[in-house]
Amino acid sequence: MVEVGVIVPLRSFDRAKSRLRAVAGLDVRRLVEELARAVVLSARPRDTFVATDDDDVARWARALGAGVVLTPPGLNAAVGAAYRRIADVVDVAVVAHGDLVDPAGLGDFLPEPGVTVVADHHGTGTTVLVVPTGADFRFCFGPSSRTHHEREAARLGLAWRTVTDSPWRFDVDDPGDLERLSP
Repeated sequence: MVEVGVIVPLRSFDRAKSRLRAVAGLDVRRLVEELARAVVLSARPRDTFVATDDDDVARWARALGAGVVLTPPGLNAAVGAAYRRIADVVDVAVVAHGDLVDPAGLGDFLPEPGVTVVADHHGTGTTVLVVPTGADFRFCFGPSSRTHHEREAARLGLAWRTVTDSPWRFDVDDPGDLERLSP
C-alpha cells in the first residue's frame, strides 16, 4: 500500500497575504488561519505536516494534531525541506497550499503514479502538487509554477498529468478571490 502524506506550507499568520491587507474591514489573520485549519483538517486521516518557520504556526499545527517541520524561510525552501524530511515515512507527498477555498477530499484522494499538478484557476500556478518522495524534485511555486512543475517532472523522467478542473484550483491570494468564499 502506498503511504501518502500531506505537506501544508504556512508562513506566519500575521505576515501572510499582503495583497489582502488593503481590504477594508478584513481580518486577514483570522481568514488565513481559518483557511489553513480547513486544509489541515481535510487532510485527515493522512499524516499531515505543516512546513513553517514560525513558532506560533508550529504550536497551532501541533494543537490540530499535525506534524511540524521547521524550515528555512521562503515557500520553495520550506516545501523542499519538508519533502526531504518526510521521505522516510511516506511514499508520496501531496503539497496543498493552506489557502484552498474548498480542500474537501485531501484525506482520501488517491493519487495516480507520478506527478500530478493541480493548476490554479488562472491555469498558470499550482495549488496542489503530488510528487513521489525520493526524487530530486525542485519546487518552484510562484508565477508560472504549473509549467515549471511539469518541466521538472519531465526532467526527472516521471509520468505527469495536469488537472485544470479540480475544486482545489481555487485559492485566496487577491481581493477578487474573496468572492469565492461562502458567507
